[in-house]
Amino acid sequence: MTTTATSEVISLRDITKAFPGVIANDHVSLDIVSGQVHCLLGENGAGKSTLISILAGMQQPDSGTVAFDGKVVDITSPKVAVDYGIGVVHQHSTLVPAFTVLENLMLGESSMLQNTKRAEQRLGELADLLGVEIDPHALASDLGLGQQQQVEIAKAMWKGSRLLVLDEPTSMLTPQAIEHLGESIARVKAQGLAVVLITHKLREAYAMGDCVTILRGGRNVGHIGVEQLAAYSEAEAQDAILAAMFGDDLAAVGDEASDLAGAAEATREVRAIDFDDRPVRLELRDVSSRGLGRDIEADGVTLTVHEGEILGIAGIDGHGQGALSEVVAGQRPVASGTVFFDGEDITKSGVRSRQQLGVRYVTDDRLHEGTVGSMSVALNLVIKRIGQRPFWKSGRIQPKAVDTEADRLIQEYGIRTPSPETRAGTLSGGNIQKILLARELTNGAKLVVVNKPTYGLDLKTVHLVREILIDFAARGGSVLLLSTDLDELIELSHRIEVISRGSLVGGVVNDGVGTAEKVGHYMTGAIEGTD
Repeated sequence: MTTTATSEVISLRDITKAFPGVIANDHVSLDIVSGQVHCLLGENGAGKSTLISILAGMQQPDSGTVAFDGKVVDITSPKVAVDYGIGVVHQHSTLVPAFTVLENLMLGESSMLQNTKRAEQRLGELADLLGVEIDPHALASDLGLGQQQQVEIAKAMWKGSRLLVLDEPTSMLTPQAIEHLGESIARVKAQGLAVVLITHKLREAYAMGDCVTILRGGRNVGHIGVEQLAAYSEAEAQDAILAAMFGDDLAAVGDEASDLAGAAEATREVRAIDFDDRPVRLELRDVSSRGLGRDIEADGVTLTVHEGEILGIAGIDGHGQGALSEVVAGQRPVASGTVFFDGEDITKSGVRSRQQLGVRYVTDDRLHEGTVGSMSVALNLVIKRIGQRPFWKSGRIQPKAVDTEADRLIQEYGIRTPSPETRAGTLSGGNIQKILLARELTNGAKLVVVNKPTYGLDLKTVHLVREILIDFAARGGSVLLLSTDLDELIELSHRIEVISRGSLVGGVVNDGVGTAEKVGHYMTGAIEGTD
């Protein structure tokens, strides 16, 4: 797959970096070669982010060396990394929304500020290299996510890069944008640049990568070289990567691991179900929300969720998903329109009233909004039942009842904690998410609103969380699923609606026939209306 003669650009040898209580990188060695895409895979906590931070000059290793073409260098700051030609495109946009594309690219460039024409010329060169059109005078806030990513790549290459690092670049892109990104990566590679692609999707590693390195527990546990990866079938590459990622735990993950990693299209056959004969659990009629700061508000949203249905909401992050979820949960006031639950008008009902009816909310801010980190796991599991028997009596907490309920939920939801008395904030993100699900899906839950339920979780926990939601729906519960992961929406949802700037712009029945492409068209504005 390599199109140019190759030579080592960067060699990392025995990189070790420790933080209090954890060794993030443990004698990691790898070579990054010009004209190649080097995929870096591993679960959360495997050490990928720390390794990239060292390359970007944001962290310095405790031991080990970084060398360019055999010459050891010290990357002591981000500026030094840029001077060496290392550009990093982070997972979340770093563009200033109120600035134009050119203004974003010229930030910190005092010499460029004196020569806008030269800056426009440089942008034109980069746009030609990437094979895209970039309007230098467009506001960053007006760009689609795929366009923003192209600008981020141009920004990373602004001074001329030898190495381009892409951190989970497809996590929130439409299928069309992913295809364009792949074309741009191929063009960059053909010019002799080295590319490091961090991804959790095995299909992308196989399709875009020339070689793959797998990290686990801070160590390099596997490497598939250029010739070996080219010789593998996709299934063989997938098996080799999964074996390295999970080791002895692979059997416990099950056959679903490949789907979770994006190795194949979701094949669950329960998605296309006729809900016409099932009761409507949630209905929003022309609902708009009332402002909280600079958030994009829900604007004229009309939707229904039936008993036993998972309705997915797709869209670029920050386009009103938070407002929509909080309106349904009762945390954000309705400016106009009506909210019905089981046929009852609950527009003016508060959070507690809706909880008693069976409306529950799992926030995407697990640690700060979803839990009280300083409180025990046990108390977090029952915190929304304060004042209720048997956990409270005569204004006093009943520890035995709390512990009994906590033990039951810990076991049922597989929450890994040293004890129920452990502070919730000390647990991993996956176990904190299990606390939220255990708390919200019990005690009469009928509808759960979940916002980005698997974001930032390892593959095993992703699988568990998704199965919990599927099981809840199979037992008659309803799910309003907001996610920026299109693969997740396709795997879980019966129907998918697309939100843009606070409004629903189109919907798709998830019947397995071109669902991703249809959703992608709605997200990019290529088609309008509802199927």
